[in-house]
Amino acid sequence: MRDFTRRHRARCPCTVVLKFARLCSILFSPAPTLRCATPSRPCPESLLDCAAKAVAEKWAFERVEERFERIPEPVQRRIVYWSFPRNEREICMYSSFHGEGLPFRRGIRLLESGCVENVLQVGFHLSGTVTEPASGSEPETTHKVAISFDRCKITSVTCGCGNRDIFYCAHVVALSLYRIRKPDQVKLRLPISETLFQMNRDQLQKFVQYLITAHHTEVLPTAQKLADEILSSNSEINQVHGAPDPTAGASIDDDNCWHLDEEQVREQVKQFLSQGGYYGSGKQLNSMFAKVREMLRMRDSNGARMLTLITEQFMADPRLSLWRQQGTGMTDKCRQLWDELGALWVCIVLNPHCKSEEKSGWLRQLKKWSDMDVCPLEDGNYGSELPNITNALPQSNLNQAPLYERTVFTRAMEACDLHWQDSHLQRIISSDFYMSPSYQREGESLLFNQQGLPLWLDHVPTACARVDALRSHGYPREALRLAVAIINTLRLQQQRQLDIYKHQKKELLQRGVTTTTNLEGWVGHPLDPIGCLFETLTETCRLEDDNAMDTGGKLPSPDGGESYLALALEVALMGMGQQRVMPEGLYAQDKVCRNEEQIVARLQEMELDEVLVQTLRKQAVLLLEGGPFSGLGEVIHRESVPMHTFAKYLFTALLPHDADLAYKIGLRAMRLPVLESTAPSGDVGHPHHGISIVPSRYPRWFTLGHLESQQCELASTMLTAAKGDMLRLRTVLEAIQKNIHSSSLIFKLAQDAFKIATPAENPPDITLLNVALELGLQVMRMTLSTLNWRRREMVRWLVTCATEVGLRALVSILQSWYTLFTPTEATSIVAATVMSHNTILRLSLDYPQREELASCARTLALQCAMKDPQNCALSALTLCEKDHIAFETAYQIVIDAASTGMTYSQLFTIARYMEHRGYPLRAFKLASLAMTHLNLAYNQDTHPAINDVLWACALSHSLGKNELAAIIPLVVKSVHCATVLSDILRRCTMTAPGLAGIPGRRNSGKLMSTDKAPLRQLLDATISAYINTTHSRLTHISPRHYGEFIEFLSKARETFLLAQDGHIQFAQFIDNLKQIYKGKKKLMMLVRERFG
Repeated sequence: MRDFTRRHRARCPCTVVLKFARLCSILFSPAPTLRCATPSRPCPESLLDCAAKAVAEKWAFERVEERFERIPEPVQRRIVYWSFPRNEREICMYSSFHGEGLPFRRGIRLLESGCVENVLQVGFHLSGTVTEPASGSEPETTHKVAISFDRCKITSVTCGCGNRDIFYCAHVVALSLYRIRKPDQVKLRLPISETLFQMNRDQLQKFVQYLITAHHTEVLPTAQKLADEILSSNSEINQVHGAPDPTAGASIDDDNCWHLDEEQVREQVKQFLSQGGYYGSGKQLNSMFAKVREMLRMRDSNGARMLTLITEQFMADPRLSLWRQQGTGMTDKCRQLWDELGALWVCIVLNPHCKSEEKSGWLRQLKKWSDMDVCPLEDGNYGSELPNITNALPQSNLNQAPLYERTVFTRAMEACDLHWQDSHLQRIISSDFYMSPSYQREGESLLFNQQGLPLWLDHVPTACARVDALRSHGYPREALRLAVAIINTLRLQQQRQLDIYKHQKKELLQRGVTTTTNLEGWVGHPLDPIGCLFETLTETCRLEDDNAMDTGGKLPSPDGGESYLALALEVALMGMGQQRVMPEGLYAQDKVCRNEEQIVARLQEMELDEVLVQTLRKQAVLLLEGGPFSGLGEVIHRESVPMHTFAKYLFTALLPHDADLAYKIGLRAMRLPVLESTAPSGDVGHPHHGISIVPSRYPRWFTLGHLESQQCELASTMLTAAKGDMLRLRTVLEAIQKNIHSSSLIFKLAQDAFKIATPAENPPDITLLNVALELGLQVMRMTLSTLNWRRREMVRWLVTCATEVGLRALVSILQSWYTLFTPTEATSIVAATVMSHNTILRLSLDYPQREELASCARTLALQCAMKDPQNCALSALTLCEKDHIAFETAYQIVIDAASTGMTYSQLFTIARYMEHRGYPLRAFKLASLAMTHLNLAYNQDTHPAINDVLWACALSHSLGKNELAAIIPLVVKSVHCATVLSDILRRCTMTAPGLAGIPGRRNSGKLMSTDKAPLRQLLDATISAYINTTHSRLTHISPRHYGEFIEFLSKARETFLLAQDGHIQFAQFIDNLKQIYKGKKKLMMLVRERFG
């Protein structure tokens, strides 16, 4: 409200303050002593502009009016002029996501294209029109834009484009940038109330009437309503002094903050959350978090405001209650978003210039959210994913009180208790040269190290949270100073731990185990302390503006300083090498792995110079000597987080500079203690085998599969590097055989080694080939007695590898086959591949070598046939074909096993093989043995053995009458299917027996009669089978099968007629059917129609 009575008093000459008049005379007086401006030396701002800029940024205009009874118009103009935002970066921040900048860039294009017109500033209100050029099918459009501002912040925006978004549209951006870049081209007027104040009654009446006339359809009802209220002495409008002025700026009580559309923030967060785990939605939410951090860096109060709005929508996500009801955990992407949310609240409450009442308000809100049932837990709600296996074990103490559940907001609530008033802390962050006096550096100190540099003794993640808060709130220099103090503290702590271990080393090495560990690791921690320190230091190195960091890349110290990059590398190595226990729960363990990989990726981006290599070497040695405090120490806790990923980085980085140290690191890190005491004998390639059993803790290692794969990657890296060095290869091989327990991973290592050892264009490396072969042999032994779907692939690969190594390797695996392969694998894959033509050519063997290999293969074949004749007999016969004695031995093995252990299908297969190789009598014998194992029922007319039976009978028929007479009784006994028997009978009567032409036998060439043996027995059996089958089929026949049954009887009649009195037998058979099944009238009618 503009108070006209106060303004009127300000116009009275008698109330003008003399001091203010003098000040104005100074401000407005010319300055003849100032030299003219030149392009190289711009003219300095006037004292009026300097004062107006300061007032415009800090004071509400209403406070200025209250402070001074009379404000000259030139002073008002400069204050109004300087009250508009001056930094384009702030406009960009409120118009685009970080790094995206779409509306901002569009706004610049509109401005540079001359699309901004009619720009007018009235007090604290800016208006103009922005023309959107025609594009495609869209015509040219002009939008009216209005912007209100106060104290260098835009407080409200309106645009005719109807934009509904969190950010300002391109038209608002264009108008804002026009005002920033071309302020002298903007018509500037004082607030409209000032103009009205200068008018007399007639002028005011004319002004109002013209205004109503120009907009009568819009404002006439409102104008009449206001007129009525003003004329009424009792109206509310007459109870207050003055009247509102939208161009006069904000009042003293108004919040001084940038315009933020809260409703749009809520709607967009709600929309992104409703899209579930889609990549785009998660990316957008992360962009909103980045926007909060950007606002915090600009020290914009909207950062906390926006985060509050985001959190409210997160807590209102309906999936939270659904997950809780179903007892399922949220997705990994959602958990990561909640982690970032919690970390941002820690930054908010740790604002070093936060007011106590503000912090109290946040604490109340955080407690409110944390107390809600659906609030996610810090550990990712892993407790609801699987039953707590502790309760199932007798050693657990079930009387213990349940642990306090930490939510994602717990750390932020704890951070509310922290303050920045500690004098030592204040000196650390406020000066680059804060050190202890030299005479006080003797002995122990909690505040400084022996070099006099300040220390900050605090819980490391909490201390790093302070660093992150300083960075986030736009205090990079202070954050850097505190980060250096924390790293100096970590150095001192590392040295003290090393001293402790030296006194305990002998005892620990004798015991071989330790209970010393860190229950809270720095890598994978919710506050990401190592990542925070690393980013703080490397960010300093990336800064191009040396004025912001006047010490450049060096730390101020008496010794001349160290580079921030070396310090960043050192703290990353200390954090990664920390010996820490594996946390409980799938999400916490997955976070450890993910955070470790992120830090390694950042380290790999660093180009190692001489200084960094020295830092790397020094820290690697300290980690190796760190005992139970280091993850690379000689003795570590059984459930320590493995160092494979970290060690792989160290190995690769150190190898060109210090190979011995690199291999020490790699070999030390190969261990996986949690499997050493829990792995059962045999293959432990599956993650569920890795449940650790420790007296006081019973976690499950959900990420064991990933950890083992990283162990494999480390081993593969060392094998590749050791190519050609037999001693190092042997050392790495022993480490692999000792520490890797998964057959599939050892097989992968073997394949990797083989691939590296056999380059396409160069001769093979025999040392690495031998390592690959030895690993392959270990895989064979590990998987011999277990089921593995890749077993055949492994066997074939081993033969290929042994072939590359040479003859002696092939002979060795043939001779020791029983420790490596099953009999089936040995005969069908190993021996068959070894004896193939391609293998002989690949090895370029001479005759004695070929014979040696063949002899080993035949010996293997006979041994396998003896052990498993069912599956190996045929392969053994095939392998022994060229050696008569071996072949006869294999045949005898088959005969001996035929009566007990072999099936009819196996015997038929071998019999066919014998016939094919030219042994028809042996084939007949085997076929006869097979027939004794066969039983073909009356209804099995599609049995797979029918073809074998027909083949056996055809073979017997071709050999002669004696063989046919021998097999027909076996057929009659084994086969009860009428159609099969009739088929055999028909085939035997079509040609004369003995056509095979066995030497020493005569062939009469006459067809056999069905009235005489042996076909008479077959004919009787066939007729009997037809009779029995007919009765069986009639028992449960349905009308839809009547036609099929009549055709069956027709085939039966054909068989009956082969006998001399067959027509009489068939007629009697039909009569019997009519009598027995006379109830089936329709069927019997069909029988009479066909057969009489």
